[in-house]
This record gives sequence, C-alpha cells and structure tokens, in this order.
Amino acid sequence: MADALTAAHPGLEVALVFVDTTGDQRQDVPLHTIGGQGVFVKEVQRAVLDGRAELAAHSAKDLPSTPADGLLLAAFCERRSAADALVGAKLHELPEGAPVATGSVRRRAQLSAVRPDLAFQELRGNIQTRLSKLPDGGAIVMAVAAMQILGLTDRIAQVLDPTTFVPAVGQGCVAVECAADDAATAALLTAVDHPATRAAVEIERAYLATLGSGCSLPVGAHVANGVLHAFLADPDRGAFLRARETLPGSRADAIAAAERLAGSMRDEVASG
Repeated sequence: MADALTAAHPGLEVALVFVDTTGDQRQDVPLHTIGGQGVFVKEVQRAVLDGRAELAAHSAKDLPSTPADGLLLAAFCERRSAADALVGAKLHELPEGAPVATGSVRRRAQLSAVRPDLAFQELRGNIQTRLSKLPDGGAIVMAVAAMQILGLTDRIAQVLDPTTFVPAVGQGCVAVECAADDAATAALLTAVDHPATRAAVEIERAYLATLGSGCSLPVGAHVANGVLHAFLADPDRGAFLRARETLPGSRADAIAAAERLAGSMRDEVASG
C-alpha cells in the first residue's frame, strides 16, 4: 500500500503504523468463535479514528459488510487473484480421509460438499506459520493472493475454480479507509482506487450485507466477467447452495440483483 501511494504521488512520505489486532492476538482459538469478520480490522480502524494514522489498509475480505461510523472506504486497490488454492496435493490426489487444514468455515463447507470424507483441522497464524503446518498426507488451503504477494506460488498444488469454490467477499483486494471528514487523504487515495475492482467488491458486499451482520453461515460471493457467483451453506442441515446471476449493466441494478439473490438463497437455506 505504501509503495502504491508513493508511486502515485512522487515525493509523498509514508510512515507505517503497526497495529496488533484481536485476530493476531487470539491464535489459539478458531476465528469463527471470536467474531469472524472484523477481528482483523477493528483496532486498525481505531488507529484512524483516534488520529494515530491517516489511513487503514485491510484485506477487503476481513471488512464487515456494514461501513464503520466515521470512516470512508476511499479505495479498493486492483484485485489480485480471488481464488483459493491447495498446498500439498491436488483435491483428487488426496487419499480417503486425508487431513486438510483451514480455519475457514466457508472453505470447509465447499470442500466437504465435494469430498465429505476429508478430515478438517484448524489452521491459524501468518502465512509462513500456516505453510509449516502442512499435515502429512494432506493439504492446507490458502488464498492465491497471499501466495502471490509473498512470491510463493510455486508451493501451490492446485488453484481451486472460483466458480465452484466461491471465494470470500472481497478476497484478493486491499481496501483502504480514511476518516470520513479527511478530504485531503481521500483525494490522495483516488490514485490507487481501481474502478473495476470497486464495482465488483461493492456488489459482493451488497450480497453479504443482505444476509445480515449476524449471519455466521459459510458464505462466498465473487463477481467475474459480469456474473455473480454465490455460495451459502448450513452444513448442520445439509444445505449447500451455489448460484450464478448474470448482472445488469448499471451499478444500482447490479447491486439490487445481488441483494435479491442473497435474499432468495437465505430463504432457501432457512426452509431446509
């Protein structure tokens, strides 16, 4: 993020402010038990609201679907790959009952819908820590974007098709917030805002927002080539729904279509 800003604004000085989040601190428990979405962002947002920083850079998939009071989502940086990947072995190469490590309920639900025999293990920590926990005879699930950033794509055994293994909302994108009343910083950030990425992620976020902030079910949404791919599951009830919606051209109509699809899928899961 700092490099992108200085490239866009030669001479601009950028100082990094490091923040330890709840998600970083609580690596001994599964993410979904400590709040899931938001556990990697709240302390970073607080640094901006308190005046310790002028902007907050997040993985867009970690942002709650409801904007934070006092903050503006000023930029969605150009998206890297939104796909998930397996490290260790390809899906069809994993033996019966093979261990697969991932802390994501979405990833577990989608993989178990295809391979119900897999034995899932919890996985937390930074990228290098997670890679070191590759189970014998199994695999771990990683975001392709994370592997791209660290130059570790050679470790990928299989990139999972995002139309089948639907990514998390905003996956692969860095979103940047600033104070809602900070017009100067917002103006600087327009240089790193990527219109096509913003359009896609805003549609995905509208899908998620319609499900409600209290939704704890495995969910994914991804816009590519004018199509919204969506996933919603309730593993306890054996419900695994995938859908695709060709989006209309206008932003408002596309968001409305995403909201309708979310509502219909939510109702279908609820009805069993």
